[in-house]
Amino acid sequence: MAQWNLDTAHSSVNFSVRHMVISKVRGHFTQFSGTLDFDEARPQAAKLEVKVQTASVNTNDAQRDGHLKSADFFDVEKYPEMTYKSSAVEVVDKNHFRVQGQLTLHGVTKPVTLDVEYAGHGRDPWGGDRAGFTATAGINRKDFGLNWNQALEAGGVLVSDQVEITLEIQAVAAQAKAAS
Repeated sequence: MAQWNLDTAHSSVNFSVRHMVISKVRGHFTQFSGTLDFDEARPQAAKLEVKVQTASVNTNDAQRDGHLKSADFFDVEKYPEMTYKSSAVEVVDKNHFRVQGQLTLHGVTKPVTLDVEYAGHGRDPWGGDRAGFTATAGINRKDFGLNWNQALEAGGVLVSDQVEITLEIQAVAAQAKAAS
């Protein structure tokens, strides 16, 4: 089983959530790390671990980011990290997997399944092996104790409960160094 590290310069941890029922706000985390044990011939044996620094949330709005870091949402002082650790992989076909695992966020651990597309692998110009993946999942933020909201005069709420997560991952074989 080959070991891989997430190349954070070429990967992203993204989310989107409905705002005021009518549009989506998108954001990402700028500080994260992870490892992957993956062999294309045996994807069902893959293992994934990701750590995300919650204080690195960025929605391109400093005021909103400050609110997200507060006790109303991520409470980064108390919960500085969220983690995902896989527990099983179901192979749908050679480029599509369902990865079951445990997401720990805001002090709560719940099962979350990632729908993963494997984009393939190749050699980079520096002689390293790289592999690409896109993983998506949806979670209910209230399942993790992120309950803050505000009712709207016209009906509905300011922030939806459903959060869509997308991981764009470029992994580099452990023996190679990540390059710019």
